[in-house]
Amino acid sequence: MRALYLAIDGGNSKTDVVLGTADGEVLASVRGGTSSPHNIGLSGTVRVLDQLVSAARIQAGLAAEPTIDVVAAYLAGADLPAEVAELQTALSGQSWARRTIVDNDCFALLRSGTAMPDAVTVVCGAGNNCVGRTADGRTARFVALGPISGDWGGGHDLADHTLRLAARGEDGRGRPTTLSAAVAAYFERPTVEAVSIALHTGQIDRDKIPELSYLLFEVAAGGDEVAGELITRQADEILGQHRVAAGRLGLLDRPHALVLGGSVLRARHPQLHDQVVAGARRQAPRVEISVPVDPPITGAALLALDSLGPTPAAVEARLRAGLAPPLAEAA
Repeated sequence: MRALYLAIDGGNSKTDVVLGTADGEVLASVRGGTSSPHNIGLSGTVRVLDQLVSAARIQAGLAAEPTIDVVAAYLAGADLPAEVAELQTALSGQSWARRTIVDNDCFALLRSGTAMPDAVTVVCGAGNNCVGRTADGRTARFVALGPISGDWGGGHDLADHTLRLAARGEDGRGRPTTLSAAVAAYFERPTVEAVSIALHTGQIDRDKIPELSYLLFEVAAGGDEVAGELITRQADEILGQHRVAAGRLGLLDRPHALVLGGSVLRARHPQLHDQVVAGARRQAPRVEISVPVDPPITGAALLALDSLGPTPAAVEARLRAGLAPPLAEAA
């Protein structure tokens, strides 16, 4: 009987579960909502994952037997060692597999982007995070608890600052910027002041503010200095994370991979991407930079395979092909 694995990539908005074999065949792939314990609590995480694991077994046509060899779960919210240990205990108690591996979801994204043993990933999506690893098993990571642990950046912070800069540029407290007219037009209001009032009174849903991160890059592409400086601040934050993580692992002067992930970096906006690539090469001349097309669940599946033994290139290629996103989604 071929060895079987379960791979889990659990984020703040969605959770992917894959059931596959050690030779790279994908038997089942299912998706559900958030499984982050920060959002739904530990019991909620276990409940969501148990439902998805059961659905994967049904899709694969597996009854109660055979036993799965390993489940590798990479979850948002597994930030502190105590949180990882708590999740490890809770998921091991579900008897989904003979062995259970739990860690932060950044490691899944890292593996999706590279097979190099020495690597760092910076994730810039709604927020920011960074982890690194070396061939000898050492890791580098940040506490990543938001502003209380010094974190800044990602789509939400960019959007909040876009609105702030637009308001200040309009009323004179800040430098003039075309962000002001662009934000007012985006929300179909005559001024940014009218936008602010509409957000305050509930006429505009505050959940629409994050959409301004896309507007920021459009305005910056037109040459606006204020917008461009905000993007440079984001680039500096990304480079700082890479520098610190790679420095802790002794990689700055050695060959290693830098995997850029998350929706903001995956978009490859030239104003951001070019600064990050140039800056990373200045601080680590031997770095290899990639922006993975494959989804993080692919990395979780590869880490599950790696735990069963060395993963041959042909097996990795078969797995990547089986989990490749549709062309439209990849674009």
